[in-house]
Order: sequence, then structure tokens, then C-alpha cells
Amino acid sequence: MPRKILVVVLQIIVAMVTIPAVALATMSFENRNNDGPSILFPGGELVSGELYAGPEPDWSFTDEVSTIHLQLDNPLSSRLIWIEESDGKVYITSDYMGTWLGRRWKHWAVQAYEGDGLAVVRINDIRYERKLVRVFYSPLLEGVIDKKIAKYRSRITREAIESGETWVFELAPRAGV
Repeated sequence: MPRKILVVVLQIIVAMVTIPAVALATMSFENRNNDGPSILFPGGELVSGELYAGPEPDWSFTDEVSTIHLQLDNPLSSRLIWIEESDGKVYITSDYMGTWLGRRWKHWAVQAYEGDGLAVVRINDIRYERKLVRVFYSPLLEGVIDKKIAKYRSRITREAIESGETWVFELAPRAGV
């Protein structure tokens, strides 16, 4: 009798682990070709929304935008990310980059830095072609830090950026690309 109970308990445990794992894997697989990410899973190419063509925008409107869609051109995938505007330019950051797990979790930052950095961001249903340029040291970092702390209650510091724990990218225009 105790052996039968043990077998039933083990079957229940396996089912409780397997069913959610299969469901999450299926949802992730299904979302990879969607027009943009979901809150949990990366998405595919950003295709909806007008493609912006014109002079460099006044990015101050992003102060009212919590998250944006960021799509790397290589590999073609998209995710939700925070945005900070400072001194007329827009930036995104990637925390936890000082660890193997952080680099794995935030692999988009590694791909952008090691690749060509070409990206599309979608903000308020308008797509902007950009180039992610990693910022290591700049007087402008103080504005990015202050904005991220005020907007998201982040614990970002200049030391975290300079040590490589946090990576900062300017969403620069694609001029000449």
C-alpha cells in the first residue's frame, strides 16, 4: 500500500511540473512570430504602426511612456523595455550584465553590442529605426541615471555602469546605414 501511494504522489508531482512547463514552452514558441512581444515572452518583427520618417523627434514625450517595444534586426526578435530620455536623446539600459545569468537573461544586450546594433523601436504605435550604441563613459550618463531613478525607482549608479553591471545604450539615429 505505501508503495502505491508513493507512485501516485510522484505522478502528481511530475504532472504538476510537466504541464506548466509544456504550457510555457508552447506559449513562448507561439509568440516568437507575433508582431511584438507579450509581457512574458519575446516576439517577432515589429510590423504594425507607421514607420517614422522625418527630423529627429523631440523625445521628451517618452517621459510619459513606461515601456516600448525594441526589436533587434539581427536576430529578428522583439521585447518590452524601459526607456529614458536625457538631453534630447533616448536611452535604454540592461541591468545584471555582470553575471553569466544576467547576460543569458538579457542576451539582447550582448547581441546588440556584439552585432551591428540595428534596431526598431515602437513607441505609441510609431516605429523608429535606430542604432544601439553602447555608452561607457559620458557626462550625459548622470541625466540617464537621474531619469531612470525618478521614472522607475531604479537603483542604477554610475559605478554599476562603469563596472559593466549595467549597460547603457543610446538609441541613436541610423544615419548613413
